[in-house]
Amino acid sequence: MKKIIFLLLLITSFAQAESGRYTVDPEHSFANWKIRHVVSKTSGTIPDMTGEMLINLDDMSQSKIHVDMSLLKINSDHKKRDDHIQEKKFLNTALHPKIHFKSTQITMQDNQSGVVTGVLSMGGVEKTLAIPFTLLGFGADPWGGYRVGLEGNIDVKASDFGYTWGMKENSSLGDKIEVNLLVEGIKQ
Repeated sequence: MKKIIFLLLLITSFAQAESGRYTVDPEHSFANWKIRHVVSKTSGTIPDMTGEMLINLDDMSQSKIHVDMSLLKINSDHKKRDDHIQEKKFLNTALHPKIHFKSTQITMQDNQSGVVTGVLSMGGVEKTLAIPFTLLGFGADPWGGYRVGLEGNIDVKASDFGYTWGMKENSSLGDKIEVNLLVEGIKQ
């Protein structure tokens, strides 16, 4: 019964969906990450995400998204580690303080999931990559606005962006970074 109610709510949410321009809400949008550390993993969040989405529900291939994420506010819930990973030998945030993503193509697989392809700029390197995503829903918020929610997941190789820490023999850090993107947009 709970599954049927959830499905009905989801269908209702998409039936009321609105095309338009959405500003990324920096208070409710995050890039959560995990990376191998020695024999386990460490994780954290990039909590400072800004940007804009243009959503065309009649033709999603005409939709666009671009986001910026500040590495200066990276948070692993350990201040000393956060300062350490911003140093030159790791993220070098003094030289490259932001990650930027700009879509070049959006392809839907069904009404709720698709792939956004675009250029990711990180560490002074630009790479085209594809991020599978799910439209989580559309709806009114408690403050009189209207929102969209998306989630994307991707694994990024740090070495593809010039970070060599994971390529060293017996490195304490891995090369693969698992990223979960939670993006909430406010209709303008």
